[in-house]
Amino acid sequence: MPEIVSVHTALAKGLRDLGVETLYGLMGDANLFMVDHFVRELGGRYVPAVHEAGAVLMGLGHASVTGEVAAVTVTHGPAVSNAVTALIEGAKGTIPIVLICGDTPVEDPDHQQALAQRALIEASGAGFEQLKSPATAARDLATAFRRARLERRPIVLNAPTGFMWEQTEYRKPRSEVPPLPTNPVEGKALHEAIGILAAARRPLILAGRGAVHARQELLKLAERIGAPVATTLKAKDLFKGAPYDLGVLGTLSTPAAIDAISSTDCILAFGVGFSRFTTLYGRFLEGVRVVQVDDDFRQLGRRHVPDAMLIGDPAHVADTILTWMDVAEIPSSKATDTLDAEVLRTRFAVPEPTNAQGTLDYSRALERINAAPPEDRIFVSDAGRFMTEAWCRIGVSAPQDFLPAINTGAIGMGMGYAIGAAVARPDRKTLFVCGDGGFMMGGLAEFTSVVREGLDMVAVICNDSAYGAEHIQFKDRQMDPTLSTFSWPSFAAMAKAMGASGFRVTSEAELEEALAVINETTAPVLLELVLDPDAMPRMHL
Repeated sequence: MPEIVSVHTALAKGLRDLGVETLYGLMGDANLFMVDHFVRELGGRYVPAVHEAGAVLMGLGHASVTGEVAAVTVTHGPAVSNAVTALIEGAKGTIPIVLICGDTPVEDPDHQQALAQRALIEASGAGFEQLKSPATAARDLATAFRRARLERRPIVLNAPTGFMWEQTEYRKPRSEVPPLPTNPVEGKALHEAIGILAAARRPLILAGRGAVHARQELLKLAERIGAPVATTLKAKDLFKGAPYDLGVLGTLSTPAAIDAISSTDCILAFGVGFSRFTTLYGRFLEGVRVVQVDDDFRQLGRRHVPDAMLIGDPAHVADTILTWMDVAEIPSSKATDTLDAEVLRTRFAVPEPTNAQGTLDYSRALERINAAPPEDRIFVSDAGRFMTEAWCRIGVSAPQDFLPAINTGAIGMGMGYAIGAAVARPDRKTLFVCGDGGFMMGGLAEFTSVVREGLDMVAVICNDSAYGAEHIQFKDRQMDPTLSTFSWPSFAAMAKAMGASGFRVTSEAELEEALAVINETTAPVLLELVLDPDAMPRMHL
């Protein structure tokens, strides 16, 4: 016999039965009873945010480091509109989460918090799933989770407030998604791809976020065809330690990597989106034949029309190509024979410091932070002028540990990511790097959540007392940058007031003292780097 429960209980039980252990959110009229049952009766963990956008961003961080569909909840009306920018971030980043939101009573169109939630959600790029009736509550929840996995984006379950205390039969929901078929890749497209590779003299294997699980298969293929390897930004450090690793392809490429890339005549791309930054605004693709492999047909030819397209799991396709290269007895290009592996390992040089007295040299500070333990950190980046230098100088042990909160191009999105990542991976220290403007916009209030949850996080605030992207534009045009500058209170002092450790760092000696403390604690720490706005490195964009 099915159990008779309230709708809010059915949703809470459904979350647990779908494998959700942690729920991020902000409570209101529509969801407080569901959250209460999830925690008190079912033993789930609830991580409260102080803003709805923060809650959604926490879910994005959780999903990014675990590969799971994360669960988030907010109430209705303004709560939904507050979450929209974060939903855009998730939709553009193809990150699967389910957001359970309330909706005002349909019988009260003049409700103060009523708004066109479906139109708002769909405009964000997220998917909309209506909770249709009390009888379908658990089934609709499962549909939202299934859609999030299949569509690789946030799905919002719109749950009317008036349903929450209605009674319904509860049946355990299911949201399984079948795996991709593993039938051999074959046909005209495969023959075209093999032909392109056979003719290539200087091939390159490029891996994106969609291929981070295929490291070994891609390296085997690279060795077989004599090709160097490279990644997009979001697959950063996938091939760390490989002898012919060119690093990140595009605007973040080292001079040695650019020299190698410039002679490439064929790119075999796995799980790659071909952003303008990866292709150096198209220049890396000029005169180059491209084979694109992806398990998501929507990505094929989206930004660049390749010469051959293969749909399938990148690891499986790489193995298939390797097998056919052997069957056809196609010789290696031996392109790597002309490359110097030692030169390719050369990182960006640290420029001579030009910073003012009482400030840090940013590049040197990043090098020291990168060298500090632990190496197996999670690295989360906000957006801003500081970011590309940090991407170039701070490494991770696997690309899943690197979360750049940049899909909308907006500052202030990273703190939520960092919290979700730290909650999901308590075995790792989370390093969050953010600008001063981004921290004030989206990080300061949510830092209280870091302290409340006791997370093992180091928040590095790059304080150049300016909106850096605007500051440099004023300076480039020989204009007064004063309007882009700010005189903030001490971020370190604010962190201490919230209950965390805080260090305001103005010299290399002070940085060493702070890093020594950080190495010995798993409690939250804020590291305020005092920087010179006129000495900040230019962005690699």
